[in-house]
Amino acid sequence: MTDRPIADYAVIGDTCTTALIARDGSLDWLCWPRHDGPAVFLALLDAERGGTCRLVLDGLSGITRRYLPDTTILETTFVTATGRAVLTDFMPLHPHASVPEEGPDGHAQGRVVRRFACEAGQVSGRWELRPTFDYARAPTEAVTQADGRIRFRGGGETILAACTVPLERRDAAAEGAFSLRAGGRADLVIAHGDDTVGEGVSEAVDASLAATRAYWEEWSGRCTYRGPYRDTVLRSALTLKLLTHGPSGGIVAAATAGLPEAVPGNRNYDYRYVWMRDASFTVTAFVNLGYDREAAEFLRFLREADPSRGRDLHLMYALRGPVPAEQALDHLRGWRATGPVTIGNAAADQDQYDIYGEFLVALHGYLQAVDFDPPVKVNDHLPEALAHLTGHIVEARYAPDHGLWEMRTRKRQSLHTKAMLWVGLDRAVQIARADPKHRLADPETVAGWERAAREIRAEYHDRGWSPSRGAYTMAYDSDDLDAAVLRAVLFDAFDPHDPRVAATLDRIGEELGAGDLLYRYRIEDGLEGDEATFSACAFWRVGCLALAGRTDAAEALFERLIARGNDLGLFAEEIDAESGEQRGNLPQGFTHMALINHAVRLAATRDGETRTDEPDCRAEPAVTPA
Repeated sequence: MTDRPIADYAVIGDTCTTALIARDGSLDWLCWPRHDGPAVFLALLDAERGGTCRLVLDGLSGITRRYLPDTTILETTFVTATGRAVLTDFMPLHPHASVPEEGPDGHAQGRVVRRFACEAGQVSGRWELRPTFDYARAPTEAVTQADGRIRFRGGGETILAACTVPLERRDAAAEGAFSLRAGGRADLVIAHGDDTVGEGVSEAVDASLAATRAYWEEWSGRCTYRGPYRDTVLRSALTLKLLTHGPSGGIVAAATAGLPEAVPGNRNYDYRYVWMRDASFTVTAFVNLGYDREAAEFLRFLREADPSRGRDLHLMYALRGPVPAEQALDHLRGWRATGPVTIGNAAADQDQYDIYGEFLVALHGYLQAVDFDPPVKVNDHLPEALAHLTGHIVEARYAPDHGLWEMRTRKRQSLHTKAMLWVGLDRAVQIARADPKHRLADPETVAGWERAAREIRAEYHDRGWSPSRGAYTMAYDSDDLDAAVLRAVLFDAFDPHDPRVAATLDRIGEELGAGDLLYRYRIEDGLEGDEATFSACAFWRVGCLALAGRTDAAEALFERLIARGNDLGLFAEEIDAESGEQRGNLPQGFTHMALINHAVRLAATRDGETRTDEPDCRAEPAVTPA
């Protein structure tokens, strides 16, 4: 059975990929060598067929865990009937002597290190290691080498395991039994590909732990947020950093695939890809915390993934090559038997025009952060990129699309999309006007963007309002409520003090609310099962309260929401309103980005500063509402 709560999992990583580790130390998810590569450990989705690396202790009586401060290094303390031991899990990421202008800011080692040390009394047990390749579709071959390491092969991949206690091969698995007294260790290193770890494992582990800790502490030290929620914000920032891909600069939406949003149901998606929307949101969060380099690295990813400079911008990208076609892994049972487990993502073929506005928001925030003086490789392509992105907006302004929520039903004139088209033109105007020499766009072109923006805004204010519902709704001529309206308010696409906006927020709270939580919508969407509440929407409500001047209520709601994360401060995509359990893929960048931006918003609101999700934005929108 695969019945662990999703909230039981912690995440470690090396900005190439991530691993999920359960409360009891079981490593149940890891894709190598990239976030979107084939899983070699996936007991998360099928405990019987999926590979795992377990720690089995005799007489276990208690477990506590934490991240080492300012790092992604996981420390789990086990108390047994006879002693106490500490397991330290990390994926080595060593600092560069000097950080290059572009590319990874650390040196990933391609390993998982599991440092197990007895601290008091005596502790006995064993390691159990059973990798499976290509999502448990390829057979596994295990060979014991002369140096005691065990080599696992399958699906064209190789894993090497080395341990400070002898490893015994068990068919396609391995075990390492131990009995340790205080000071004794049973360290395990799992490496991808051919690796040099063999002799001196403990010494290598200690050196790598020190280097990795130094990398993360230095990175955390650059966080500019100093508000009352610093620990929570920094944990979310570290989580977003784990979702980056150092070699390419890409940012994936989540670490996992197949964790369900509805139980029962068939809403089991693969989020290990680069969504333009999610990545743009994450860029905004990074910029809000002073991490400008991460934003620049995402622009590098786009420069290389989209050499058309925005002309052929896609909704979604893989870290390498095209996004795979969606396919079901029918041989896997699924989390709590909720199948089918799917990899690839069919939404890559959808039309979602809000992405142009989302990207221009992120680009504008980044350019502000660097005083509109970006690196040459960014600056040289800005005029062409602005022309392409604004051209897409003007072309798409009357077109229906699938919308923010990627529903697999007919396309509609989505209100959120229209609002984000206005936002995109508004930010394009600001970017262009930041250059007094008009090198990014001539005055006549900018004036044309302004005219189009006024027309788009007037239209969605008119056609997006439903008199019968007394609210702005999901689409033109529709009565369906949609929490995405909250997102549009955050970007000044609607005036938060407008009585119609206030009425919309009331209707959303009444009909989509579940206490502090919010559903995205409550309509037929072509899928099975009833999904859980969407965590980011609840944080968006925090922002709307703050913009409306209800700061105390916003802060109180924010504090209740952050308490809904797991014991390590991690969030999946959704929360079941009845049980409070996490639902969907974990960790989910969308949620952690929303948490960060609204912590920043609350601090700025108290100081009378930032109004939108961008840093240092103007006090009033450049385009007057119609």
